Amino acid sequence: MRIDWTALPGTVALGVADRVGGSDVIPATSGDHAEIAATVAGDRGKVFVKAAYSEFGVRSLRYEVRVSKAISRSYSPAVEWQFEAGGWLVVGFEHCEGPHADLSPGSTDLELLATLLSELGKTPAPDVGPFVPIERFGFPHPAMDGDTLVHTDLTEANLIVTPDGLRLVDWAMATKAAPWVELAALAPWLIGAGHSPEQAERWLAGNLMWAEAKPEDVTYFAMKNAEKWARKASQSTAPWMHDLADWTQKWAAHRRAASPPC
Repeated sequence: MRIDWTALPGTVALGVADRVGGSDVIPATSGDHAEIAATVAGDRGKVFVKAAYSEFGVRSLRYEVRVSKAISRSYSPAVEWQFEAGGWLVVGFEHCEGPHADLSPGSTDLELLATLLSELGKTPAPDVGPFVPIERFGFPHPAMDGDTLVHTDLTEANLIVTPDGLRLVDWAMATKAAPWVELAALAPWLIGAGHSPEQAERWLAGNLMWAEAKPEDVTYFAMKNAEKWARKASQSTAPWMHDLADWTQKWAAHRRAASPPC
């Protein structure tokens, strides 16, 4: 759960200010893996700061740092520095300047995303103990297994359009899987951005990774993902969770209708 920057211990806030040369703080408006997420500006420029103190938050942030350091790709922000103080883990990531991507139908940002997906699909998963599909998604299937780095959370909030291209942030759920799993995980977010399930699949079909998946495996993923989010939404009042339940259900219904009868 996010907390306000002012709730940080003084040693933590001072440690950030010393590294940035100031403490002009703009809190992030999305995400919840770390207790603190904010852009911090000072005399030395801007950094994106994440800080965590809960067991889950620290474990998640340590994993994100390991992945970020291991891949070192043009689309992934660098880790500038990190320190620990007062029971907190604090990390300064390279700041990405620009708006979040627009994934709605017809958006030019979709072209940037297509380019990023092509590069990402060729990136081997680093040897940092990455998640595997059963850990990330909660359901197994042999066709989901693979050796490719899969971000699995390509929301508009995690895609930033910078002058140097599209940047992909928040690697806390990075997974070692088959390349097509990235596209299957993306489908509900395209639907949430305004695509119909048919439109979403037509767009995904423009990526060579989509053809590598058997239709029945994609349908399996869509059905199981919809079941998972329906179950989660039934136990939560979080609006984003109910949105995901709706989007995944729409995609699963489309896959069911399109599947030939047995």
